[in-house]
Amino acid sequence: MTIDDIDLQLLDWLQRDASLSNQALAAKVNTSAPTCLRRVKRLEDAGLIERRIAVLNPERLAATMGFGLTAIVEITLDRQDAQALEQFEGRVANDTCVQQCYRVSPGPDFVLIVHAANMPAYLALTRRLFASDTNVRNTKAFFSIKRSKFGAELPLVDATSG
Repeated sequence: MTIDDIDLQLLDWLQRDASLSNQALAAKVNTSAPTCLRRVKRLEDAGLIERRIAVLNPERLAATMGFGLTAIVEITLDRQDAQALEQFEGRVANDTCVQQCYRVSPGPDFVLIVHAANMPAYLALTRRLFASDTNVRNTKAFFSIKRSKFGAELPLVDATSG
């Protein structure tokens, strides 16, 4: 698949604000609405656009319904064979409290970003995902006291070109 400047502009705008209407998006990249729609569909079909989501503010949400605890958790497994790694990934991927899961190296095997309503909910999560898994050797959690930055945007412009 070939990606041109208009495709890059579309991807850049969509990752900043996926709520833009097709007409507004077309105007931002200086193309017609039908062309814009066709290009976005092509980018979706190619898998470059995985999904479109709303990013919620956890601090404001915590004030109304919980999810006030964010933790970054390092996980070290006893066995790191392909089956053990994939089994752990599959289990945490199915838990809605796990927002992100990264297989990392060197150091721990995984780093997770998890959200829970409070410390008792976090304790239940650790029992559910880590304590019940005999392959989990070690966990280390870091609790967020303030979110300074959050983003999901990939840099689409070569950083060296200025």
